[in-house]
Formats: sequence, structure tokens, C-alpha cells
Amino acid sequence: MTLSGFVAAWPHRMRANWSAVLLPVPVVGMIVLVRSHHIASWTMLMLVLVLALAAAAALLVPSVAAKTAPFAWFTYGCVGFLVVHSLLRWRTSSWFYGGATAYLAGGQSLALVLPKAFLIMIVSVGLLVVADAPGSNAVRRAAHQVFGTGGQPKTVPALLLLPVLGLWEETYANPLWFGSKGIVGQLIAIVILAVGVALVVWRQQLAAIFAVLGMIGLGIVLLTFALIGWPAFIFWAHHGPAQAFTYFPKSGVFSGLNGLVVLDSSTGVLLTKVEGWVLIGLGVLLVPRMLVMADPELVRRAAALTQRVDRLSRTRRDATETAVAELRRIERDLHDGAQARLVAVGMSLRAAEQLMASSPAAALALVAEARETSSRALDDLRGLVRGIYPPVLADRGLADAVRTLALDTPLTVETDITLSGEPSMPVAAAVYFGIAEVLTNAVRHSGADTVQIGIGYAGGLLRASVTDDGVGGADASRGTGLVGVERRLATFDGVLAVNSPLGGPTIVVLEVPCALAG
Repeated sequence: MTLSGFVAAWPHRMRANWSAVLLPVPVVGMIVLVRSHHIASWTMLMLVLVLALAAAAALLVPSVAAKTAPFAWFTYGCVGFLVVHSLLRWRTSSWFYGGATAYLAGGQSLALVLPKAFLIMIVSVGLLVVADAPGSNAVRRAAHQVFGTGGQPKTVPALLLLPVLGLWEETYANPLWFGSKGIVGQLIAIVILAVGVALVVWRQQLAAIFAVLGMIGLGIVLLTFALIGWPAFIFWAHHGPAQAFTYFPKSGVFSGLNGLVVLDSSTGVLLTKVEGWVLIGLGVLLVPRMLVMADPELVRRAAALTQRVDRLSRTRRDATETAVAELRRIERDLHDGAQARLVAVGMSLRAAEQLMASSPAAALALVAEARETSSRALDDLRGLVRGIYPPVLADRGLADAVRTLALDTPLTVETDITLSGEPSMPVAAAVYFGIAEVLTNAVRHSGADTVQIGIGYAGGLLRASVTDDGVGGADASRGTGLVGVERRLATFDGVLAVNSPLGGPTIVVLEVPCALAG
């Protein structure tokens, strides 16, 4: 793409990938966090370099930056947990995270760090869906299951198990991740997460059951502890086998974590009660869905229906954009071609009319010029019509139109066409132009001597294949021609497949579901 073309397309690319501008935000947050604690200068230099790369990506390759932003935000959310544990376990100085200073004394700012970290993670999930990044389809399916939309029944999404496990592990993060157990505790935590992921991927019903039970169980644990009261908290901090809390002798403060709550005061106990009731309430609301498990076949059909709706939405959008671009092309060709020539014809005839009496020879010359210009205008109009819909296709059908196309190709083209009827005109035009594009690519790029075209119909599918004996190495993603063909076929729920190993042969297959008219 030329520089002028890139500049012209940049506003549209930014509108389509607006979330790319959010990529540098977590990097800035990390720079502020590191700066607040005077970390080594080389670390700052590395973060500044990452910020420069993130800003450049957001401007130059917004589509890539938009898909990267969710993971950067998720990472920054994880850093929030590390900040809390750094203050609780190892340090007494302050950190600047999430727009506020986090410190141990008093605990007010520290208590806000965990909710901020979870909020940042929620934002990352939203960005994942907006940018259509890897994993977005799983999030959409989970949302459809929760709300019963997109053709999905109201069930418990298996993906819910992962945040529930996250809350459990955050509650017991000190003994597992940061406690005296060391690598053993960390391995246990990793194994628990790995088992959770495996259940989500391969045992979704079991994952949904564990998610609901885990939510209720954690709520009971938090609520039971909070109802026992503050003295039990002191006792637990001293004698609890899990050693989930830390005692700081200088300040006399006991600190620990319960999910989203930092327990360092009676206010923390109150918030733990709220958190416990919320978890129990949500879990109880989901129990009926857990008991009435969805029919796996129904879920499969609903998922297939959702994918089809998404595909049709994308193809409709592509078809609309293609139609708008085609209309603009026709308007431009008419304005610059036939219209300009017809205006010239009119001017020539007017001048000839004025010269008819005084200079008949000059008038005849202008009439001849007008006739020639009108002939060119007619050629322009015919070319325009052929670009919209080839007359041979309407007059003789798809089979003869493709044979005519083969005769016009400067290669040896063999055809094997067996059709018992004619597809609808829009489908025939899509297949015809697709074959024409493939033949053009074969002539220009493949170095082939022979091309074979086969068209058949079976099982409700119209299938066309074009095979050449060229050098191979064709890639549909590197050009705009085959991408345009793929979009055009997708309008009819069709597909385009390319198999082109180095050394050849190149095989391009077009398949479109349709019915044939006898």
C-alpha cells in the first residue's frame, strides 16, 4: 500500500479498531508503578521502550494493537494482586497503582487495590470481545448461556469456573503463592488452575457444577468467618493452619485477603460479610440451571446456530460494503467514461450545427468525430455492463459462459462441466467472476501451461475447481482478488479453498449451497 493510500485508509482503520488506543494505557500504569518505588533504571528504560512500541502499534497497525490490548490490560490487573501481596508480605512502603497510592498504614488505599485489579480484568474481557481477539467467541458463548441469548439456553457457562477458582486462590494466595510452602504451594496452585482449565475445555458440565458449588462454598467460608467476629480473626492470624494472614508487630495490624476484601480492620470483616452473601446469593440463583442440565445436542445446535448468525452478520456487512464500493465504481466509470464522451458528442453536434451553413466540410468532420465518440461511449457502457453481469451468462448459462471464458484465456484450458440445470443468477455470477479471477491469477503469476476447470453439482452444493500446473505458492491472504471472491461467495454461504504448495499444482475450489433450476 502506498503512503497516500495508507493515510487515506487510516481514519477508517482507527474507527474499526478504536480499542487500539487503549494499548499504551496499562504500560503507562506500569511505568508510574515502577517509578513510584524507584526500581532500577534499566527496568524503566525497558518499559519506556515497550510504551513506544505500543504507541507505534496503535498508530500503524491498529488491528494488531486492538487484539493485543485485552491481554495487556489483563496483565496489568494481575500486577494489582502482586502489589497487594508485596505490601502484605514483604514491604511497608507505598505503591502507586490504578490512580491512587496503595499503602499499608490505615489500609484505606490498600483495600481499593483488589477491586481495581478485578475491574481492570473485567475491562480486559470487554476489550477481548470488542476487538474480536482470540478467546472472544468463548466469552460470547458464556454470555449467551447466562442470559439465554444468541440461540443458547439459559445454563451455567463452564467459563464461570475460572473466576471462581481465581477468587479461591486469591483468598488463599498467601499460603499457596507467597507463603512458607514455597515452590510446593505454587505448584499446588498451578495444578488447581490447570485442572480448572481442563474441565472448562473437556468437561463443561462438570465445570459448571464445580463453578456453582465453588461459589456457594466460598461464600459460606467467608460468611462463617465474618460472623464469628474480629476476635476469631486475631486467633486465626496467630494459629490458623493456613496462615492466610500476616501480623506486623510495629503497627499491630493483622492483614489478610478474602477474595476481593483486604482484612485489616473491622470494616474489612463487614465487607467480607457482604461478599459472602453476594456469592451465596448468586450461587443459589444458579443452582436450578445446574440441576437442569442442557441437552448436549441442543447446546451443540445452539452453538452452531450462533456461529451461523455471526457468519451471516459478517457476510451481510461485507456484502453491503461491496455493494457500496461497486456503486461508487459504476458512478465513477459512468462519470469519467460514457458521460464524458456523450457530453463531447453533444458539443461536437452543436458546433457542427453552427458550421453547417458556413463550412459544410468542417461540420461533416465534427459529425464524424461525434459518431466515433459515441461508438466509444457505447463500448464503455458495454464494458460496464459486462463488469456488472456478463451478457453471455444471461444468454447461455453458467456452463457456456465458463467455456467462453476458457477460450479467451491465453493458456491451454480444459473444461469438465456437468450441470443438470442452472443456479440462480446471483450465484452463477459469483461463481463466474470467481473463476475469472482465478484464471487471471494463473495467467499473471503461476507460470502455468495448462489449466483444468471442473464444475459439478451434488448434495445441494455447486462445486467449481480450477487447477493449474504452475509453480504454486499462491496465498489468498496476500492479495485482494481472491479475498473479494471469498467475500462474494460468503454472501451465499459459500466458501473458497486454496491449496498451492511450492512447486505446484495450485488447486482453487469454490463451493456454494444452492438449488438448480431445470
